[in-house]
Amino acid sequence: MISILIPIYNYNVFPLVLELQKQCMECKIDFEILCQDDASNSSLNVLNEKINELSNSSFVSLTQNLAHRENRNSLAEKAKYNYLLFIDGDSNCISNNYIRNYISNLEGFDIVYGGRLHPEKCPSINQKLRWKYGRFIEDKKAKVREKTPYQSLLFNNTLIKKEIFDKVKFDKNIKKYGHDDTQLSFQLSKLKPRVNHIDNPIEHGDIETNANYLNKTKESLENLIVLCREEKIDTEFVKLIWLYTLLQKTKVDFIIRKLYSFFKNQIFKNLTGNNPSLFVFNVFKIGYLSNLNTN
Repeated sequence: MISILIPIYNYNVFPLVLELQKQCMECKIDFEILCQDDASNSSLNVLNEKINELSNSSFVSLTQNLAHRENRNSLAEKAKYNYLLFIDGDSNCISNNYIRNYISNLEGFDIVYGGRLHPEKCPSINQKLRWKYGRFIEDKKAKVREKTPYQSLLFNNTLIKKEIFDKVKFDKNIKKYGHDDTQLSFQLSKLKPRVNHIDNPIEHGDIETNANYLNKTKESLENLIVLCREEKIDTEFVKLIWLYTLLQKTKVDFIIRKLYSFFKNQIFKNLTGNNPSLFVFNVFKIGYLSNLNTN
C-alpha cells in the first residue's frame, strides 16, 4: 500500500512518525515508515532511534552525506509498496485524518498532493521573510493549485505511484540547493500522469531566518539558471524565468540591472529586517537573476 519516506537533517521526527504510525494502524493498511538522516551527526538522533521501536517503522543515520535529492531517491529505492508518500522531516502533522484523507482520494490518480501550511503567527521577527513567502505564496488551496497541476506540485507532502516516480527521480547531478521540485514537476508534466490536488496539508515547522532564507534564495536562483541553460526546465514552465525572458526581449533587463545595483543595499536591508516586503523580494529575485544571466 504506502511507503512513507521521511528525509531528515538534524531534526527530531519521532513525534511526527508516532502520529503517522498511529493513523496508519487505525486505517488498517499495509504501510512502512522509512526515516533517513543525511549524515548530520545530530544529537537529536538519539531521539530518532526510538522510531526503530515502533512497528513497521525504521530510522537510519547515514555516515556519508547524500544531499536532499539523493536522500529522497535512496528512500524511494528502499520502499517496498506501490505508493510513496514524501514528507520532509521538519513537518508537523496537523490533521487526525491525514492518512485517511489520502487513501480516500487515491482512486483513479497517479499523484495526490495535499498542500502545505505555515503557522498563523510568525515564530519570530527574525523569520518573517520565509514565513511571509510560505503563508502568502506557497500556502494555496486545492482549487487554486489544480489550475496549474504540475507547476503547483511541491514534493513535501506528495503521494505518488512508485512506478511513476521511478521514471523521473530527483536529478543527482545537480548539487546546489533549490528547484529540485520544479525540475521533477517539469519532468512529470511531460509524462502527463493523473494529478489530484486536495486540501490535506502538513505544516512547515522549521522556518529559516531572514538571512538564511535570502542566501538559500540566491543559491536556488543560481541553480535555476543552470537548469534552464541545460534545458532541464523549459523557460515557460517557471513564471520568474518567463518574466525575465520577456524583459530581455523588450530590452528592459538593462534597466533592471542598473536599478538593482543602485538599490541593492536598501533591498538587502529590507529583506533581512523586521518587516520584509514580498514585493521587494520579487524585485530582488529579478535583479539577482538579471545579474546572474549577464555573468
